[in-house]
Amino acid sequence: MKQGFFEIVSNERLTDNVMELVLRGDTSEIAVPGQFVNIKLDGFFLRRPLSVCNCEQGANAGASCGAMAGKSEGMLTLIYKIVGEGTRALAEYKAGEMLDLLTGLGNGYDISKSGDEPLLIGGGAGVPPMFLLCRNLIAAGTKPTVILGFNSKAEVFYENEFKSLGARVIVATADGSYGVRGFVTDAMKDILYSYTYACGPEPMLRAVYEKAACGGQYSFEERMGCGFGACMGCSCKTKYGSKRICKDGPVLEKEEIIW
Repeated sequence: MKQGFFEIVSNERLTDNVMELVLRGDTSEIAVPGQFVNIKLDGFFLRRPLSVCNCEQGANAGASCGAMAGKSEGMLTLIYKIVGEGTRALAEYKAGEMLDLLTGLGNGYDISKSGDEPLLIGGGAGVPPMFLLCRNLIAAGTKPTVILGFNSKAEVFYENEFKSLGARVIVATADGSYGVRGFVTDAMKDILYSYTYACGPEPMLRAVYEKAACGGQYSFEERMGCGFGACMGCSCKTKYGSKRICKDGPVLEKEEIIW
């Protein structure tokens, strides 16, 4: 974990209530996809945790975070949904302003278990961490399929960005207004895959858990206090004892999850 100040490069709207925040600062502690940062906002006691969507380190803008040892200056992309006073306040920040971040939080995804054809599943606010994961998996020589789940066509974001990485992308909408009609599990039909990675609301994760025919890793969304394991406010039970989502997670192995 590292505290640092990041300059806002841009803070722009992707949909009616989803924002893309691009920051410049010390990204050296962001080592693997699936980690998150904790942002301090003026006027709010608790920091706001946001998962890392993309991260590029050093002078080489094409290098993923964790790939350039010894480099600190980098670009960090975060995507967040405006759901309350905190994220509403964050949406008002402008380019050139500074934000206080804790970086390198959480365990992240282990790509060594992916096999040749991993399946990545992101639902709504769970889509962002899939992007850096997809990028790293492709760099490692795998051929991922990505399923993005939304309520409607108006909420879809980052479909083209995933395609630009070279991934096969399937979009599912609950109302059938775009892509596959239904949930992400409906889009899983007839897909061959070697491993699953997922992030999204707990009902979605549980449905994927029950549908998946192989092992996987699931990133859980929990309310957090400190964000680094001290307050124990985000603890959950697993088959191997209690774990703190912010410190021992947010990613858990499929085999250890207790619903």
